[in-house]
This record gives sequence, structure tokens and C-alpha cells, in this order.
Amino acid sequence: MKSKVMEMHNMGIVVASLDQAIAFFTELGLSLEGRTMVEGDWAGRVTGLGNQSVEVAMMVTPDGHSRLELSQFYEPKIKADHRVDPVNALGYLRVMFRVHNLDELLNRLKQKYECKIVGEVVQFGDVYRLCYIRGVEGLLIGLAEQLGNPETKEILKNQ
Repeated sequence: MKSKVMEMHNMGIVVASLDQAIAFFTELGLSLEGRTMVEGDWAGRVTGLGNQSVEVAMMVTPDGHSRLELSQFYEPKIKADHRVDPVNALGYLRVMFRVHNLDELLNRLKQKYECKIVGEVVQFGDVYRLCYIRGVEGLLIGLAEQLGNPETKEILKNQ
């Protein structure tokens, strides 16, 4: 039997402040599933970084299906910072969340975290209202509010 992906378990983001990132993603609606130190040579064999010391927090979406792994590295030191790269930079990562009441959430995030909308809030047919924001630490976050109960696959197929 041919091996294949069973599910997407998590996406990882390296942050400068784990506490700030946890607070921000909690504000978005994720819950802290766990937090721990990952240290030693065994961990470095997975990442290719050698002996490392990293604090990891696993955040989980309200439905329990998706996770976001936040990592703050202590050793080795951070070598690059891609947070200010434009959204079309090769290898650039962003995560998108489906949200309820996009306008209320944007207002709250602007007030509490000084988040900025990257472009503007747009409407994709009668399927989604969406935007990209620069969240805590300048991380690129997509937010999408689903409109009604459309057959998204059919609409996307006809574009």
C-alpha cells in the first residue's frame, strides 16, 4: 500500500517572544494545548541544528483539528528574520484562519496589538470576506469570514 499524508497536524512559527505570541493567538481564539522546553542533541538531529534549546507552545483551534506550534529558540541563536519580507517572497509562510465577525476581530486586534491590514479587506464572490494582517511580531496572518453556506469548490472551479 502506498504511503500518503493522513492529516495536517500543525504548522510551526518561530517567534521572538513566546508569551506575546501565545497571548495574540489566544485573542484570535486558539487555546494553549501545552508548553515545554525541547533541548538536547536528539532534537537537533530532527532539525539539523545540532544541540538546541527551544521553548515550544502548541496552540489548538476551537474545533480541535488544527494546531499551531510556536517556538522560541534560545540556542542556537536566530540566523535570519523573514517577517518583513513581502507576501510574494519565495518560501514565505502565512497561516489563515476562518473567523466569525471579521470587522469586530480586526477592531479588537488593532486596538490591543496595533495590527495593521496588509492591503484591504476584500470580498471573494459571495464566499468570503478576507484580508491579511501583520499580527504580533509582524507575522503575516490571513483572516477569512465565510459568507452564507456556499459550495466553495464549485465557485473556485469556475474562476
